[in-house]
Amino acid sequence: MIDIESSSSTTVDQEQLKLAFDAFNAASEQLSGVYQDLQLQVERLTYELALANGELHRQLSAKEALSQKLTLLLNALPGGVIALNANERVEQVNPAASLMLGDPLVNLSWQKITDERLLPTAIANEWNVEWQSGGNNAMKQRRIRIESSPADSAGRRILLIHDITEAYAMQEQIRRNQRLTSMGEMAANLAHQLRTPLSTALLYASHLGNDALMPGERQKFATKTIERLKHLEHLTGDMLRFVKGETAQFKPVEISALLTELQQVIEPQIKRSGMFFNIHDHSQGVNLMTDRKALCGAFINLLENAVQVSAVGDEITLSCDLKNNDVVFRVHDNGTGIDNMHQEHLFEPFFTTRTEGTGLGLAIVRAVVQSMGGSIEVNSTPQLGSEFIIRLPRTIKGGGIAGDERDAGGYSNG
Repeated sequence: MIDIESSSSTTVDQEQLKLAFDAFNAASEQLSGVYQDLQLQVERLTYELALANGELHRQLSAKEALSQKLTLLLNALPGGVIALNANERVEQVNPAASLMLGDPLVNLSWQKITDERLLPTAIANEWNVEWQSGGNNAMKQRRIRIESSPADSAGRRILLIHDITEAYAMQEQIRRNQRLTSMGEMAANLAHQLRTPLSTALLYASHLGNDALMPGERQKFATKTIERLKHLEHLTGDMLRFVKGETAQFKPVEISALLTELQQVIEPQIKRSGMFFNIHDHSQGVNLMTDRKALCGAFINLLENAVQVSAVGDEITLSCDLKNNDVVFRVHDNGTGIDNMHQEHLFEPFFTTRTEGTGLGLAIVRAVVQSMGGSIEVNSTPQLGSEFIIRLPRTIKGGGIAGDERDAGGYSNG
């Protein structure tokens, strides 16, 4: 007899097993599909990674090539290059910098290098460097100019060093040639200027040998002879000051003390002439890098000119103001002024409208101002007065007397 319940149970188990196999097969097919998708993704990512690695390799090769080119360029540059870190210590240098400043440089403080190896000059950012030559131990000197880039966000900066020895020597030679040319022109003009007072002095001196002269007349001729000789001495002295104008010694000078000194020197003379002298000092205690004696002489020259063209009761003013990095001096008078024709010849040597003038006074003033890296100009209206304006840098930016040393004319020019 067949067990119906057992047969039915076996049928259910087979169906469940079939369903389980079907589910397994479906899961296997699904896993196979996912595996194939993953395999495709892996292949794609591998390809992309290979492309990325190739691009990175290409970029790295390009950067290495650029680095090599920059290194070659730095090594070939005639100018020195120094890289400073945020602590102002040398990180990197090129061979030109080592030749100019000497080794070692890397890891040294830049301040230590400047203190031990560089000699400051009168011109900002320019230095002299001394070192011993190899064979005979003789000291050699080069002149360099150092420029700095702005600091980056990390505080690092680059210094560029230029060897300007030959350029500086050429500039000095040009200045000497200009001065020789100017001196040649001046010598010709001076011979003409000396002729008249010398002839007059000789004429007066010849009368002194006349036995028939009365004592009063003899004294008169002697006085006139001495006057002419003093005029010759004054002319010669002005010429020498003009020629030697570039021998300035720059030192810090307190502007207020300078103005006080000028007041003590010139005010008595102005008062004796029946005029008034005013000083407006707005220097705020600032010091000026200058040649005190030469600058005082220039101001006295301008102030004496102002006295000679002013009348009794007029005012003469010397003022000082600060404008950015400059100190501005003004010498103002209410005198006769300068007409346009004469203004065109201001600061030309030997040009003067005064009989007793040498024509070198304002030339000396201009030479002194230019030797200090400054400038001078004049504003003048006939019958209303004149104002001479001198602008000087607080620190010297240039040395020597640049340009054509020319002097005054239609003013007193004395």
